[in-house]
Amino acid sequence: MNRISAVALAASVATAVTLAAGVTTASAADAKEKCYGIALKGQNDCAAGPGTTCAGTSKIDYQRNSWKLVPAGTCEAIKTPNGHGTLMQGPAPV
Repeated sequence: MNRISAVALAASVATAVTLAAGVTTASAADAKEKCYGIALKGQNDCAAGPGTTCAGTSKIDYQRNSWKLVPAGTCEAIKTPNGHGTLMQGPAPV
């Protein structure tokens, strides 16, 4: 292998490693989780649970069995008038 080819190969490997690291970082930053009990009426994300069929079908604010996607690690810090968000589905409203 001549010197120019070796330099070109090293540069392409370095570029590939840098790009792969950037994709991994972006994916981790974009991680989402379902957070129950934080959605306002009609603003839940899809498949919320009994009484809801898909996005926008929650009947009351902060319905415990409806969820929104939020950045991973933030759900339980979200405060509502009914308490904090939770990663566990609560009971359907009565």
